[in-house]
Amino acid sequence: MKVLVINAGSSSLKYQLYDMNDESVLAKGLVERIGMDSSILTHKPTGKEEVTEVSEILEHTTAIRKVLEKLTDKEHGVLNSVEEIQAVGHRVVHGGEFFKGSALVTPEVKSEIRRLFDLAPLHNPPAIMGINAAEKNMPGVPQVVAFDTAFHQTMEEKVYLYPIPKVLYKKHRVRRYGAHGTSHDYVSKASAAYLERPIEDLKIITCHIGNGASLTAVQGGVSVDTSMGLTPLEGLMMGTRSGDLDPAVVTFVMNKEELSISEVNSMLNKHSGLLAISGSSSDMRDITDGLEAGEPNETLAFEMYEYRLRKYIGSYAAAMNGVDVIVFTAGVGENSAIVREKVCENLTYLGVELDPELNKIRSGDPRRISTPNSKVEVLVVPTNEELVIARDTHHIVNKA
Repeated sequence: MKVLVINAGSSSLKYQLYDMNDESVLAKGLVERIGMDSSILTHKPTGKEEVTEVSEILEHTTAIRKVLEKLTDKEHGVLNSVEEIQAVGHRVVHGGEFFKGSALVTPEVKSEIRRLFDLAPLHNPPAIMGINAAEKNMPGVPQVVAFDTAFHQTMEEKVYLYPIPKVLYKKHRVRRYGAHGTSHDYVSKASAAYLERPIEDLKIITCHIGNGASLTAVQGGVSVDTSMGLTPLEGLMMGTRSGDLDPAVVTFVMNKEELSISEVNSMLNKHSGLLAISGSSSDMRDITDGLEAGEPNETLAFEMYEYRLRKYIGSYAAAMNGVDVIVFTAGVGENSAIVREKVCENLTYLGVELDPELNKIRSGDPRRISTPNSKVEVLVVPTNEELVIARDTHHIVNKA
């Protein structure tokens, strides 16, 4: 089976085409600036040269049509015809309580995703656009949706409920859902496989740290706690998101600055985090450069970021009564040696002992960066959310 995996944003669309016989990537790419007359399609066929095309792409249906044209192109394509694509998998951020795993797309499933728009206003609407665009371009081809929240549906009530009037949960399902579940699921299983130990016997803290960031406590292979909440705003300090703060800050600032709900929401999601403290950038590479140059704002931003990350790791070790493995993944987790170094040098009370030379090595493969004497295994595991979506799609379509 050949499976096309799509991750649709409001103005972008990422894709990967898999041959599930050996789980190889036949091609991948990105459509940027959807909605403009200068949209950019970057297509990377495996074993062939990358190609870039600039054209007018005003909506997602045209974007997917352009992708299919590239996949079947005589020179740059990897398929003889679109009919070779037997299934499509989509990433959807929020599945609420309704979805405890990936699901075959039906009218009812699409309706439920729409119902959850309020919980993921930046992510679920583009996902529906991607699903509809794929249906128009590939009518009759089965589609599957994989949810970032599904992995965390194993959390207990004492963990996912907020200590607020319970009527808000009963009426509006206000609770903690988490995110990045596909990534946390993948790297926890990949870590156990790398260590050649049964995941059922392990207490793992997975650190998915990119522009958005979250931690998950994985015990016995299931999520028992995670840092993101009702929305991806809760938890760690991130690139442009504030993470945890006193809820009274919201009403206080709204009153003092006469801000609307949308304005304060924008402030907390798009103008906070590393960007707010550094005053210059949300990119950890820029923050690190500023840290090394002794810039006070970048230094403070880095120290706040690292402190909150380390504090969450400690709290999850407490939640599980111990930790066997700490895993770093995603853009910052995989590539920033200094973030991993500073976090781990303050976790010696857990028995963490980092190997400085191993920590500096860059690799696309899972690797250990702790010493042989370390009581906790510290790993860097590249995430592969697209592969998880492809596997779920393959399994569900075959079963159907």
